[in-house]
Amino acid sequence: MRMHRKDNLEARLAACADIMTGADLTEKNMKLAAEKRDLLDFKRLFGQGPVHLEAGCGKGGFVCGMASLHPDINFVAVERVSNVIITACESAKAAGLKNVHFINCPAEVLPRYIPSGSIERIYLNFSDPLPKLGYSAQRLTNPRFLEIYAGLLSEGGEIWQKTDNEPFFDYSLQCYKECGWKVTEVCRDLAAHPFEGNVLTEHERKFMSEGRKIFRAVAVRP
Repeated sequence: MRMHRKDNLEARLAACADIMTGADLTEKNMKLAAEKRDLLDFKRLFGQGPVHLEAGCGKGGFVCGMASLHPDINFVAVERVSNVIITACESAKAAGLKNVHFINCPAEVLPRYIPSGSIERIYLNFSDPLPKLGYSAQRLTNPRFLEIYAGLLSEGGEIWQKTDNEPFFDYSLQCYKECGWKVTEVCRDLAAHPFEGNVLTEHERKFMSEGRKIFRAVAVRP
């Protein structure tokens, strides 16, 4: 079902321009778009401190929660759907968060905006599992995306992944292994084995209330 376009969306996006980079997608070939460079200056945006990235931030519940909990860490939150990212941006502004910046773009073009080796951790929270045959190349843990993440992460940088979809989780573990990532943590029931400091996403709260298992992995860049 098509999402209803939010009222005054363009004006609302413009009002968040100070905390959001709107991607230039006039180049429809994502590979060519990613080869261009409009790199963000993290020192200008944030000052000092490590930078973490969430790919597919949705309405921003996770990144805003993390930014509030960790004011010493800077966060870049990526979401391709303008109709969704506006909620995240407005939530961050309402909370007065100074350590979050948003990018309205697909994950394929992140190298255009994120300097190589500048990210310490990437969060993949409840990414679309895209279970249909032939869609595997679009999954955010597919080898082509892992190659992108490896370029963005610093030495020893990690992916923290959570999902409610076990086949997608198993697929992701296999992709990490095949691409030379070191999987350091695997949890197949996060409710039974919680970890300190876990910030729940909107999806996570819903799934846990329904009794669905949450799967979690940590993988270190090759």
